[in-house]
Amino acid sequence: MNHRCPRCHSTKTRSHGFFKRSSDCKTITRRFCSNCQRSFSSATTSSCFRQHKRRINSRLAELLSSGVSQRRSAILLKVNRKTIKRKLDFLGLQARLRHFDFLKTLKQEDLTHLQFDDLITSEHTKLKPLSLSVIVTKKRKIIGATLSEIPAFGKRAAFSRRKYGRRKNEHYQNLEELWRTLTPMLPAEGRVDSDKHKNYAPIIKSHLPNWEHRSFEGLRGSTAGQGELKPYARDPLFSINHTLAMFRANINRLFRRTWNTTKDPQALMKHFWIYAEFHNQRLVRA
Repeated sequence: MNHRCPRCHSTKTRSHGFFKRSSDCKTITRRFCSNCQRSFSSATTSSCFRQHKRRINSRLAELLSSGVSQRRSAILLKVNRKTIKRKLDFLGLQARLRHFDFLKTLKQEDLTHLQFDDLITSEHTKLKPLSLSVIVTKKRKIIGATLSEIPAFGKRAAFSRRKYGRRKNEHYQNLEELWRTLTPMLPAEGRVDSDKHKNYAPIIKSHLPNWEHRSFEGLRGSTAGQGELKPYARDPLFSINHTLAMFRANINRLFRRTWNTTKDPQALMKHFWIYAEFHNQRLVRA
């Protein structure tokens, strides 16, 4: 254990008893700093410092990554729904921060073949669509994602404009930002696979000029594959399509047939990062 004082960084510390933490019933050793005359413990520098009901954090992350809603999680864990909402905010932020550390552990050879695509969902109603852009490795590790507001398309477009006005299209701008963030950690050469979306090719060429970009015709998804997997023996975009199908199966607000809708796009991204950490660490082999 590091006995350095977190306030003055002095090593002149001594044992100062212990206390039983009420939030998870653990016994924590307290130490006293002779330099600044203040006590501290291993809990002082924890991200969960002074947090109530920390015992449910890991269990809640598992539930939210396994298709369980926030309301049902509150029932199973015997806590208030407001507690679940606060925990979602906290766990999502911590998972996002840990994702940067996870990226540093990936080998360069694992980053030479990437695939990316968009998953279409909505904000409260299908007249207000959102686009979740995701980048994965060939081994289906999630390395980056961004959420964009987009205008309604197809038969709903005119009705959406009449009811909610013209929506912004943040897709190209957010994709640019996503690739700009990831480019410094990618190798000099590699390959990116995607479908033939008009925004993809110019962005790849701009940020990864030495990379090969292969685009494939978009195909209709199968019902058994959550509408994301394709009913063909050899899908050239299997890694990204399988990952998006897992999103549909494990994040309850992304189910194809669901009454759990996203009211706040930021809450969707927090929920996504909780699942992404669970996916990378426990569902996909190294």
